[in-house]
Amino acid sequence: MSTHGYPLGEGPSTRLSLSLPQGTADAVREMIGKREFSGFVAEMIEDRIRRELLAEDIRVYQEEHSEFTDDERTWAHEALTGEVTQRHDAA
Repeated sequence: MSTHGYPLGEGPSTRLSLSLPQGTADAVREMIGKREFSGFVAEMIEDRIRRELLAEDIRVYQEEHSEFTDDERTWAHEALTGEVTQRHDAA
């Protein structure tokens, strides 16, 4: 994805200018402190990029192999969260 050969989350830091609504900036500073602000923003951006890439991979997979069934979605949910979903089998 990178044009400079660094994988997501790697490489030297680059200074960027970022504008946020004051309420958002205040909430972040209150939650994580001023010193961790850049790391927090980087982590959120990386999370968003990963979700976008995963969503695209899932979209392409389903175009090629058909949409996931309810059972496949349930299995994935349980595998990712550790939660066991009660199944309602047809009688």
